[in-house]
Amino acid sequence: MEVSIKTEEEIEKMRVAGRLAVDVLDMITPYVKAGVKTEELDKKCHDYIVNVQHAIPAPLNYKEFPKSICTSVNHQVCHGVPGKKTLKKGDIINIDITVAKNGYHGDTSRMFIIGKPSIRAKRLVEIAYECLWIGIHQVKPGVYLSAIGKAIQGYAHAKKCSVVHEYCGHGIGRKFHEDPQVLHYDYSKVKANPEEESKFEDILLQPGMTFTIEPMINAGKREVKILPDKWTVVTKDHNLSAQWEHTILVTEQSFEVLTLSDGEEVFCPK
Repeated sequence: MEVSIKTEEEIEKMRVAGRLAVDVLDMITPYVKAGVKTEELDKKCHDYIVNVQHAIPAPLNYKEFPKSICTSVNHQVCHGVPGKKTLKKGDIINIDITVAKNGYHGDTSRMFIIGKPSIRAKRLVEIAYECLWIGIHQVKPGVYLSAIGKAIQGYAHAKKCSVVHEYCGHGIGRKFHEDPQVLHYDYSKVKANPEEESKFEDILLQPGMTFTIEPMINAGKREVKILPDKWTVVTKDHNLSAQWEHTILVTEQSFEVLTLSDGEEVFCPK
């Protein structure tokens, strides 16, 4: 496994791409409401990235993905394809944005709640956000990558939620997806399974590494399946799922969140 260590020049380009990605989420926020189709959100984001930011919506045509953003609603876990789905009150939706600019990528996602959610939905969205930040706070030089997943899984299980195993965070930079793979669960407890063992190589974190942390947290069981569109991932038990994502830089002392919104502060879970 070759994990790229970014130069100062590359890091600055990553900061630019990260700011653009979160800017798209900030732009689309007022439009995420009941009565809106997910394909309408996709078009607004696409037009903004291309015509205003003069950047590239990285998901479009990536491995034949047909849209510019991912929209995952309620029991959809990730990679939801925007379409005719109309948002209604009580829905929760994850919008995942990846922008490429000057050859580098910024990747982030955010949960939105439509109207007044159920207590269970609100709780799940909050737990998923806490899981993201618990993972981020593990990041510093000299720490093993696996510490991220151990911390996330420990917290999620304590809250009676499950963590999806099949999809993970990833290195990011010139490529949309680079090494390393960032698992969101405790690899040490499942590595006897050959299928799991082939997924992951533990490494020590070093300054200049950039990767995403994006835990998918389910209200029910962790098992998932892919819909016939060959992209949209859903929970097998049809229970709700929630996810947040940031792009992270390992610094000399700890971490820098490259996709932090102007209105968002570094969150420290209790």
